[in-house]
Amino acid sequence: MHMIFRILLMLLQGKKAPRLSMLDSGTLQMRATLTDIDFAGHINNGMYFSIFDLGRFDLMFRSGAWKVIREHKWSPVVQAETMTFRKSVKLGVKFTQETRVLGMDERCIYFEQRIVVAGEIYARGYIATRMTSKTGPVPNEQILAALGLSMPEDRVLPEWVARWRAESALPGARKPAPHSWIS
Repeated sequence: MHMIFRILLMLLQGKKAPRLSMLDSGTLQMRATLTDIDFAGHINNGMYFSIFDLGRFDLMFRSGAWKVIREHKWSPVVQAETMTFRKSVKLGVKFTQETRVLGMDERCIYFEQRIVVAGEIYARGYIATRMTSKTGPVPNEQILAALGLSMPEDRVLPEWVARWRAESALPGARKPAPHSWIS
């Protein structure tokens, strides 16, 4: 619920903002508000992921991808994400949230997202996403075809991102994932 006003504002501003391709970089102008910060007086680490959700949705809305996704009754989901923090964004500070498609592999489409203050990166995240349907995961080739896109050759997924995804993956939803702590 804490993001509902930001979502509404993003939708309203997005109608006036220039159209984008899903392969463009998206930018959202923001300010750290009371609902973003924690007791330490800076944006809470978990809030960055919510802010990044807004950036991905803004890119989907402004590119027209969201309309295609809804027409196909697909649902975007995050499979994995990692974040690195460099500096704290304090209450009232203006920042931009930058989003771009980093690349893809056979399973996921990857985004790089940043929080930038006065031209300087404060935090950066990498997010592995998928589309799902009632019948299961949607192949990336089907998504690209529906969007009328092809992944540019310069969007090669960095090797470390592929390793991170493979090494951090849990078993698929239809496979067992028993719980036991390692001692």
